[in-house]
Amino acid sequence: MAIGTRGRPRSFDRDAALDAAARLFWEKGFEATSIRDLTDRLGIEAPSLYRAFGDKRRLFEEAVGEYDRTYGGFIDDAFAEESTARTIALRLLAEGPARYTRAGLPRGCLVVSGDAGTTDAEVIGYMIAMRSANVARLADRIGRDVESGVLPGTVDPLALARFTFATLNGLAEAAREGVPVQELEAVAAVAAGAWPVSS
Repeated sequence: MAIGTRGRPRSFDRDAALDAAARLFWEKGFEATSIRDLTDRLGIEAPSLYRAFGDKRRLFEEAVGEYDRTYGGFIDDAFAEESTARTIALRLLAEGPARYTRAGLPRGCLVVSGDAGTTDAEVIGYMIAMRSANVARLADRIGRDVESGVLPGTVDPLALARFTFATLNGLAEAAREGVPVQELEAVAAVAAGAWPVSS
């Protein structure tokens, strides 16, 4: 069903347009994506785009949210379904290479690279906050496992969480550069091997 704007029906499907915008930003990043790129990809004129989504920055932030829900959910799934920080991390490292090289989709990760090259402080801050939230979430789980004796008391929760996500982010960037999935899997295996075993 078309969604009305000021009494007039929109001539496009907003959800489909948002998905298309997410894929375009995923391919090119915020800075390199122009309004012309967006109107061409979404099949709408600039006034319709502004009425539907506001300015480019607001569209980008909404598109990142759509990406996270639709394409990046493996991180949330791991946190929801695994019982320890170690199993979360090993699952992320195991699944990351395939997620970042899916057929028919841009390579890499929008959350990792979407703000590359931009000087827009709001966009940079928004993306850093998303990445930092993942690190903090894993650090919290690691800290709880250290306190409960599941992980050794010598583990630095924040350092280990940053190491894990730095590896994942590096895998995503390497995938964008065309590194084969088998090489990404080999790197992930090295990182998994560095994780401490349970006490």
